[in-house]
Amino acid sequence: MSSDRLDNIFSALADPTRRAILARLALGTTTVTELAEPFRMSGPAVTKHLKVLERAGLIIRGREAQWRPCSLDAAPLKEVRDWLEHYRRFWETSFDRLDEYLQEVQTNGDHDGQDKN
Repeated sequence: MSSDRLDNIFSALADPTRRAILARLALGTTTVTELAEPFRMSGPAVTKHLKVLERAGLIIRGREAQWRPCSLDAAPLKEVRDWLEHYRRFWETSFDRLDEYLQEVQTNGDHDGQDKN
């Protein structure tokens, strides 16, 4: 995945309104008007958020007569997950090492006859 694409996705996800829009779209396709209802903002402001999500590849906007359907495209989220996988492995390895160290400390404390209280 290119750095620019990843930047666009993370930038789109950085805003709570856009995350709320994606959460709504995860339930199914809906119109721009329906997406705007829960927010205290103008139609053009919602449209700006949709453009950011569309540029990041997270939504697909259509046109059917007077209806402007929007739907989620979760493929970029899989790409982000794949990118984050490296860091998940790093943290798991770090936690495994910490767990081993704590077990060693507890075992050595028991053998030395130290009172833990």
